[in-house]
Amino acid sequence: LVRSCSNLSMRFETNAMTKSRNGSFTCLSGAAISANFTLANTNICKGLIGEEILPELDSPNSFRKIVSSPSMSRLDLLSTSQGSPASTESSIFEISKNLWRSSAPTTVSSNFLTGTEVKMAGGAAGEDRVQAVCSEKNGWLICGIYDGFNGRDAADFLAVTLYDNIVYYLYLLECRIKQQDGLCSSSEDSLNGVKSELTLAMEIAENEDVKLSESFRSGVLNCLTSAVEQAENDFLCMVEQDMDDRPDLVSVGSCVLVVLLQGTDLCILNLGDSRAVLASMPYAEMDTVKATQLTEIHSLENPLEYQKLLADHPNDSKVVMGNKVKGKLKVTRAFGVGYLKQKKFNDALMGILRVRNLCSPPYVYTNPHTLSHKVMEDDLFVVLGSDGLFDFFSNDEVVQLVYQFMHDNPTGDPAKYLIEQVVHKAAKEAALTAEQLMRIPVGSRRKYHDDVTVIVIILGNARRTVSASTSI
Repeated sequence: LVRSCSNLSMRFETNAMTKSRNGSFTCLSGAAISANFTLANTNICKGLIGEEILPELDSPNSFRKIVSSPSMSRLDLLSTSQGSPASTESSIFEISKNLWRSSAPTTVSSNFLTGTEVKMAGGAAGEDRVQAVCSEKNGWLICGIYDGFNGRDAADFLAVTLYDNIVYYLYLLECRIKQQDGLCSSSEDSLNGVKSELTLAMEIAENEDVKLSESFRSGVLNCLTSAVEQAENDFLCMVEQDMDDRPDLVSVGSCVLVVLLQGTDLCILNLGDSRAVLASMPYAEMDTVKATQLTEIHSLENPLEYQKLLADHPNDSKVVMGNKVKGKLKVTRAFGVGYLKQKKFNDALMGILRVRNLCSPPYVYTNPHTLSHKVMEDDLFVVLGSDGLFDFFSNDEVVQLVYQFMHDNPTGDPAKYLIEQVVHKAAKEAALTAEQLMRIPVGSRRKYHDDVTVIVIILGNARRTVSASTSI
């Protein structure tokens, strides 16, 4: 059952022989299962994403070292050389990012997030995409879950661009800090002269007495937001280029969940209904696991989101139809989905696909929820999951399942275990065995469960292993 139900499974455990100075995490496991049928490749970026980049990320059996990213450089050149209708801000971004790339040695990556000690894993399950990038030596981790809908293109795009955007904006944040401290004379000097080995994050990793200030944590959250905004602008720009040939691209979107863990600082961004749930065990309540949701649910199921949508469109009597935004979508914030944000994208659709009476767009927003959390001694682990996980289990049930599994199986894979529990519960609700459910073809199986992607981050205080290993 494990082999048949788990389209993707990845695991990384810190090696006790390598000192993790900040003790960020001791184990990361991820697993996913498909329900939606998707096309093998897309034509966006003239097929570059589907044909050249994603196969490197699909269903790895181990973490691997990151090398410099020629594919991303080709994407940058593509977006600036095709006469794209990008905004001035977007053009400036591309120019400065190419300057930043060209200033770094070709044999090493350009930032602390892509240094020689960095490892990466990722994969695909249906319309879901997942990434994990970590440095065991320096004690930091970035994870992303991109829950695509109406196609895989938006999630594909995030999987190959968002991390790079995050690296870039964190680099600029570092340069601004150095400039304020008199270490850089100008922003141009910052882009061309700052060596990656001198980054603030590396200094923090190597000095336990240096702590991230509240202002720096706020800056990191702003970087995550800027990275998503830039990806959104670039994606919609490419959609506009290709929508004559593929008008369906205007309806493609994705939820976004990104977590950056550095030492005891946990920074989170989310758009849509994927969740990050923290499990903790207060000292006064030993053996009682507490679940704390660190993300917001951006869907019509959230009364605050529902009321905001109505308030923003007072003259539209059909904002919500059939429990969906304009009768099309349950989430109220998402990446992509241009036809619910701009009239020109909606006009590209024909017949019943076009939204009628698009009176006052946007109806779906791109402003994310961000949060920083200081990891405490009683924090055990964080579960990241697309909404398919929470179709079957509450936050409390999820953390209790993981906690009990870790207690009974100290070296087991909690993410894969959660996926197995989803399969068993979906099968039970359908009066099927798990084996019968898994024999149903992808696509037809969507009526029983959604694509589900899970990452479990075992925090530094929850020591559970003394060896490094990977599994699939």
